Amino acid sequence: MQFAAAGLLLSALIYLFCIHVKIQEYAGAEPAPDADYLIVLGARVNGDVPSHALQNRIDTAADYLKKNRKTLAIVSGGRGNGENRTEADAMREGLIRLGVESSRIVLESESSSTAENIAFSKKLVPNGAKHGVIATNDFHVYRSVAIASQVGLKVTGLPAKTPTVILVKSYLREYLSITNFYLRSVL
Repeated sequence: MQFAAAGLLLSALIYLFCIHVKIQEYAGAEPAPDADYLIVLGARVNGDVPSHALQNRIDTAADYLKKNRKTLAIVSGGRGNGENRTEADAMREGLIRLGVESSRIVLESESSSTAENIAFSKKLVPNGAKHGVIATNDFHVYRSVAIASQVGLKVTGLPAKTPTVILVKSYLREYLSITNFYLRSVL
């Protein structure tokens, strides 16, 4: 009985280690330059103000968009509890404030999860687009790229820094979300 429990614990630790390695691999990846489109995934808006995690996504996306002037931005996120406006609207405003032309920004404001962000944004990808980029916090890139691939999008990740204050919570939640993604993929 002790050996079975020890084996189960060891298996769980190996599994978590493997997930962590994949997360770190994608968190350090460089996005493709001159992408046809950039999907910025939503995160919490506190009232009217983007959370630190969302602001980091906005800042990272704006930097990419200023260096890649032909890339279209798709900002994706609906309105959740405690949010006075959609995440997409907050991102649009933030990108414009940072110097991105409003004509390059398309809003997807109905989604409420990562899978919906990507699926709903796919409908807004320009015809003939071959390659895109997904901007999200570094811990979230691996799963986001995997979901995009599953729905037929060819993307690379654009990792934004994760605020230190939410780091542990974010990783623990992501381990569970990746496990859920794996289970749904095989069932």
